[in-house]
Amino acid sequence: MLKTLQRIVQEVNSARSLDETLSIIVRRVRRAMRTDVCSVYLSDDGNQNYVLMDSMGLNKESIKQVSLKADQGLVGYVGQREEPVNLEDATSHPNYVYLAETGEEKFHSFLGVPIIHQRRILGVIVVQDKEKRRFDEGEEAFLVTVSAQLAGLLAHSLATGISLLQDSYLGSIRGSCFKGVEGTSGIAVGTAVVIQPLANLDTVPDRKPEDTDSEIVQFREALASVRNDIHEVNRRLAQRLSEEERALFEAYQRMLDDSALGQEVISKIKEGNWAQGALCQVVTRHARFFELSEDDYLKERATDIRDLGRRVLAYLQKKDQSRDAFPNQAILVSEEVTPAMLGEVPKEQLAGLVSVQGSSNSHVAILARAMGLPAVMGTVDLPVAALDGQQLIVDGYQGVVFNSPSDELLIQYGQLIQAEEKLQKGLEHIAGLPSETLDGYKMPLMVNTGLAQDITHSLNHGAEGVGLYRTEVPFMISERFPSEGEQQAVYREQLEAFFPQPVIMRTLDIGGDKALPYFPINEANPFLGWRGIRITLDHPEVFLVQVRAMLRASEGLDNLQIMLPMVSNIPEVTEAIALIERAFQELCQEGVSLRRPDIGVMIEVPGAIYQVNQIARYVDFLSVGSNDLTQYLLAVDRNNPRVADLYSSFHPAVLNALYTIARNIKHSDCRLSLCGELAGDPRGAILLLAMGYDSLSMNAVNLPRVKSAIRRLHRRDAAQLLDSVMHLETSEQVLKQISLTMDELGLSQLLQPSLSA
Repeated sequence: MLKTLQRIVQEVNSARSLDETLSIIVRRVRRAMRTDVCSVYLSDDGNQNYVLMDSMGLNKESIKQVSLKADQGLVGYVGQREEPVNLEDATSHPNYVYLAETGEEKFHSFLGVPIIHQRRILGVIVVQDKEKRRFDEGEEAFLVTVSAQLAGLLAHSLATGISLLQDSYLGSIRGSCFKGVEGTSGIAVGTAVVIQPLANLDTVPDRKPEDTDSEIVQFREALASVRNDIHEVNRRLAQRLSEEERALFEAYQRMLDDSALGQEVISKIKEGNWAQGALCQVVTRHARFFELSEDDYLKERATDIRDLGRRVLAYLQKKDQSRDAFPNQAILVSEEVTPAMLGEVPKEQLAGLVSVQGSSNSHVAILARAMGLPAVMGTVDLPVAALDGQQLIVDGYQGVVFNSPSDELLIQYGQLIQAEEKLQKGLEHIAGLPSETLDGYKMPLMVNTGLAQDITHSLNHGAEGVGLYRTEVPFMISERFPSEGEQQAVYREQLEAFFPQPVIMRTLDIGGDKALPYFPINEANPFLGWRGIRITLDHPEVFLVQVRAMLRASEGLDNLQIMLPMVSNIPEVTEAIALIERAFQELCQEGVSLRRPDIGVMIEVPGAIYQVNQIARYVDFLSVGSNDLTQYLLAVDRNNPRVADLYSSFHPAVLNALYTIARNIKHSDCRLSLCGELAGDPRGAILLLAMGYDSLSMNAVNLPRVKSAIRRLHRRDAAQLLDSVMHLETSEQVLKQISLTMDELGLSQLLQPSLSA
């Protein structure tokens, strides 16, 4: 059964439409279970109905024509119970409803299983037999397993397919909504520009050809080019391969014949698809046929088919990869947006970006923040192939994307954008003013940086230094470990730009989740693996070169501070300090004039919370990395859309941990700061002020909003707010209480915009 299930999932995974997905499910499940009927009913939340979307065994005329209310019939009964219903004689059940159109009166036994994805009932899968019998435990277990395995794939098909049932994925306002994770805060409204990686068969959109004859000519030229390539390879290898091995090239040539793949692609073009889309349709169908074969030789032919398809596609895309023009408000969309793609769209026309893959920590997300582009990452159900030229709303605050939004939604988001622009203009005057409360308590606001572009943004927003300089960025954009001199030049630029204000440079923080192309790290669980200080202590040759570069860069400026990431125990602190001291002494002996920099530790591992007293004895400052600390405390990967909703910096456990850290080092000489999303949120900044944090570090764009909040309240207001939330039980209760208090203080306009605001 496992092999059968794997084959069903594999075939569904390669389906290119919702209808194809459903057709595969009903055919394969009916065959595997040897039943008379297999049907799939999908939930239409808009009308509270279950619609018969496909069936093998019921009357074909009833497909997409028959529906049941959510509380009607056995299908509705399965949905209400959210568990399997297994009946020997369906007609005798009180919930049975006879639907004459389906012709199901001759089928007695009934097994229905709900299809559930992320707590949402997508539909019900049903098998039926003429014989009166209860399906056995094995059959029931198989159908439950099929349902669980296919739920995510079906959800993706629903999201990417064109169906009347798409309303189940809409909110109260029309417009398809796709959930991802926040890449960069902000809102953008514009036109989707889909850019696919070269020669990736899985990312090519279907598109109507502007000129069918021209598409056919381009395809034939690409086909001829691949034939020539294969012929040339065959000729070059003639002396080194046997006749049997060279037969593969002859097989390739036969596949490319006009009477084989070539003719099928041309037929698809004539039916209304452009050359690239037609090619992908044909190649995917043939490859799937071979992949499902029991014969190992035939399975290997699937690889050959895909290889040929990619070769032809590469030639087609060489002709089509450039665009004559871009829309003024272009939203860049791709399966995986890369830095190179950002350069394809003129900067003044690029309004935002959406990426199916990637996270808020990915290189392109960091670039987007530096460029001030709203971005949503990890939109796993986004129908990329169908979006080119479509109007999109990118909501980087909520991590959602709306496709073809309604006029009402456009008006509401337009109002949010106007309010945001008005607020930002109103905050420009405070850039040069100190960050202090009405009763004179100072809370320095610093910035997180990593790129040269960040400098101007930070200084324009009145940053009082750099609370986190991500040194891994120069490593990420290099093809090898950068030399000491190369690093020194980059670090010097940052230190000079912010002089005489402090610049806290975090030592190299890489790992399985942030690997370098020339230093790959493959781990099953990168967040708990070899990363941060663990790597650099294992590679002192890398650590010492970086520290020497930092120290050299600080000569004559003396505004450098060094911070150690991912610390989980005292020995890591003492070993790192010893290496820094060694580099310092060596440079002094070489005649470099230096002042010993302050050294600090990032508190982002939960275990370190309970050792802050001991750690504080060895260092000059502590900086809480709230993003990682939150995800470790809650066991939530904030870049995983399936669980991202569980990630909250306002979770009572997180607030208690942060307060515990502040209380535990209150009487030490060690300074305490926090860098992360919580610092850049006025709500979080007020709570941290009350807890006793000495400074905050955030993305530059958030700094004016936070400074305005601090300058408009007394410290006692913050203390009262902290007291009112520390006894609450949920994130929702905390946020509700903060919103009420900020409204009373006249600060509600400083909250991040949302449709519910």
